[in-house]
Amino acid sequence: MNSATASPALGLLLDVDGPIASPVSRRIAIPAITRDLVALAEVGIPLVFNTGRSDAFIRDEVVVPLIAAGLPRGARVHGVCEKGASWFSIGPEHGPGGMSEVVVDESLAMPADFSAEMDALVTGDYADLVFFDHTKRAMVSIEQLTSVSSADYLARQRGLDERAMEALVTRGFGVRRLDDVRPDAQGDVQWRIDPTIISTDIESVLLGKDRGAERALELLADDGPLPLSWRTVGDSRSDYAMADWLHAHGHDVAHVDVRPADGIPTTPYPVLTSASELIHDEAGAEFLAGWVADVRG
Repeated sequence: MNSATASPALGLLLDVDGPIASPVSRRIAIPAITRDLVALAEVGIPLVFNTGRSDAFIRDEVVVPLIAAGLPRGARVHGVCEKGASWFSIGPEHGPGGMSEVVVDESLAMPADFSAEMDALVTGDYADLVFFDHTKRAMVSIEQLTSVSSADYLARQRGLDERAMEALVTRGFGVRRLDDVRPDAQGDVQWRIDPTIISTDIESVLLGKDRGAERALELLADDGPLPLSWRTVGDSRSDYAMADWLHAHGHDVAHVDVRPADGIPTTPYPVLTSASELIHDEAGAEFLAGWVADVRG
């Protein structure tokens, strides 16, 4: 348990792709982002990465840079991956890798035979477009190759998603595509297809950024007092679920949208966008720099 008794003024719940990592390179491309994350952690601001990415991706692309940049022992930093299916703590006190043991909710994992079929489909028909993410423990994720243009990927993404839906319906499952307004394919919906600008996630309907927010607060409750207010940060409409959950459970929150071109929904909490009209990780860097300036007075 953290020895601090005062509640931090601010807590950050951060999507990774977009606000932290470049959606082009899939890495932290702006060094100031890592520097400012460490600076916030040093003054006791809790940071939780709430992402659809795997723990292996977060280890390589987020944890390693944070440790190298001097993340202090005892900082309140955690990772919630695969939209709430796995979670862990981050810091040098957890050994050379900088991560505690990963906890996985196996009850939320996709059927193994479906995962194998999607892996074979990618290898056979879509190897020029995407790759199958073998580091996922619960979800099935199929991601755009960095050598493929966004336009080429998006032109074929829908067809790949339809193949995944057919494979699930054939098995007797209820499934829907997250951005589809048509009726659900069959019966009670158990699985969801969630397309993003660089990938498609196929997952349990019990997973989501709201489930990730719930996991995040459970982790923080174990190491100290909860923040007085929150900023959630994301680049897609599904990321608003973080702020939705926090607001519904009585927390003061504002959401930062680093890609507002999708449209800003009506919300009961403030929505913030870049004053400089920056997007993605450039907008994320702008907000982080502002929060560092605020806490340093």
